[in-house]
Amino acid sequence: MNRGWQIKNLGEVCQVVGGGTPAKAKPEYYSGNIPWATVRDMRSEVIYETECRITNEAVKNSATNIIRNGNVVIATRVGLGKVCLVGQDTAINQDLRGVVPNDPKVLSVRFLFWWLKSIADLIVAEGTGATVQGVKLPFVKSLQVPLPPVSEQNRIVGILDEAFDGIATAKANAEKNLQNARALFESHLQSVFSRRGPGWVETLLDDVCRQITDGKHGDCKAEDGSGFYFLSAKDVKGGTLNYEGARQITKSDFEETHRRTDLEPGDILITNSGTIGRMAVAPADKKTTRTTFQKSVAILKPMKERIDSKFAFYCLSSGLIRFVNLSAGTAQKNLLLRDLRSYRFALPKSLEQQRVVANELESLSEETQRLESIYQQKLAALDALKKSLLHQAFSGQL
Repeated sequence: MNRGWQIKNLGEVCQVVGGGTPAKAKPEYYSGNIPWATVRDMRSEVIYETECRITNEAVKNSATNIIRNGNVVIATRVGLGKVCLVGQDTAINQDLRGVVPNDPKVLSVRFLFWWLKSIADLIVAEGTGATVQGVKLPFVKSLQVPLPPVSEQNRIVGILDEAFDGIATAKANAEKNLQNARALFESHLQSVFSRRGPGWVETLLDDVCRQITDGKHGDCKAEDGSGFYFLSAKDVKGGTLNYEGARQITKSDFEETHRRTDLEPGDILITNSGTIGRMAVAPADKKTTRTTFQKSVAILKPMKERIDSKFAFYCLSSGLIRFVNLSAGTAQKNLLLRDLRSYRFALPKSLEQQRVVANELESLSEETQRLESIYQQKLAALDALKKSLLHQAFSGQL
């Protein structure tokens, strides 16, 4: 901290204003023109629009308060640590607090905004509550805010505004490149299975699989360290099986369930409940033969003499939207085994040609994943740069 900077409790230099929710039993309260913000509206640095608007009567007859345009609001309960500015006069609910400087000649709003951003992790760390984490008003008021001269505050804000504008542009470009890489692969995948070269024939999935089944319709007894795995839909992702934190079960329960699934390398897994159509190919790994599944995963056993596993994986991946459309159920979507068995698609009769197609797609998939990794690393580096700049700014290093 620079010499000459004062330190004061936030409550000494700001009004910390609470909010509330007008009575939901009075729908007329929600027919007005006054923006009323909740954590759901804190999607960007400035709140310009809110899901709900309320009337003057709603404000008068509830605990909500209106935070004037340009001031800061923070989440102190749901969405703990979020910080925004309001782009117009905005009422707030009880999960938010307005933080309004007493004297802009002592503390500028944008300096306050960036400082609160810099301590978001501290606020989150102080959260308490069994189900919903929150911080109380005395804690917020006791936060130690640095107070350099306003001229210095403005200098720091100018540096941060310019730097973060550049970071925002770089992040937008990286996110666009990430989306483009994924879209390019998806476009090529769809092209391969829509154009169908010479020698392709139509078939049913049931005609090229020895078995199409699902996992156990019931629970298994847990036994940590047993080495026998009982995976669910959440463990099928990214084209493979995720064993991190995977549930392990007793040997006897595994043996009983394994008779139904009998997982082997090259088998294809499809999530058939909840998020429909996530897929994986069982790897040539010793864990594979010690793995079984809950009923939320369908297991397809390709006939190796008729269809290549990798080709089947990419072919079925290209038809993901059709799987989603096939799914039945209201609250919980389910992909029925009978619909999987009757799924119609085309494939080359030649296994060699199938492998050529699969290898081409695998090479493109690996290149896409490489690019995705580069862009993800760049996004992480930009986030780290933001944190570093905020730390430097409020420790007097800028």
